[in-house]
Amino acid sequence: MLHCFGGGILSCLLLAEPPLKFLANNTNILLASSIWYITFFCPYDLVCQGYSYLPVQLLASGMKEVTRTWKIVGGVTHANSYYKNGWIVMIAIGWARGAGGTIITNFERLVKGDWKPEGDEWLKMSYPSKVTLLGSVIFTFQHTQHLAISKHNLMFLYTIFIVATKITMMTTQTSTMTFAPFEDTLSRMLFGWQQPFSSCEKKSEAKSPSNGVGSLASKPVDVASDNVKKKHTKKNE
Repeated sequence: MLHCFGGGILSCLLLAEPPLKFLANNTNILLASSIWYITFFCPYDLVCQGYSYLPVQLLASGMKEVTRTWKIVGGVTHANSYYKNGWIVMIAIGWARGAGGTIITNFERLVKGDWKPEGDEWLKMSYPSKVTLLGSVIFTFQHTQHLAISKHNLMFLYTIFIVATKITMMTTQTSTMTFAPFEDTLSRMLFGWQQPFSSCEKKSEAKSPSNGVGSLASKPVDVASDNVKKKHTKKNE
């Protein structure tokens, strides 16, 4: 239930609503329970064997991405009913409604003691979280009338994009997103100014050992010169 309705639970917590509000929809609860039952207790594991085929997985993933679009739009609209034209709130609720299941499951791992920092969704975002954040921003701009496109057309285009991206990733068996180059470009444009400072620091660190070596090397020379002076004085005496 946390995995299926995690987005609704998280959005309710952010909007100070009852977190068990999702239990009011009996149809979704019965549907999720029946799917869980036939997945784990079907005779001869027929459901798991059927799901092992790639076409079935592609169909299920496509249906899941279509549902993600409706969740994002529902979250943005629901947040706008509380905060008129509150961009940050609308983006956060749409993001939580569409990809809250991954965050809630991380909290579940924390409670069970299986949580690891490197697997935190906030520190290293997965594909669903990134694409949901992008969709939440786009639908927020459309809802505030900053994008000159109808909601249904935008939903259609966004759904086609995420379904095609997900199917491509599954067929090619890669976890790299199609807009990863855009992320690299933006990171270099926004945070690339730190590279010159780091290079200067590296140069200074490289020079400091050499200076230390030089000072250490000069010490024997000074000692040798002192010994020579002492020998000359003894001879003169």
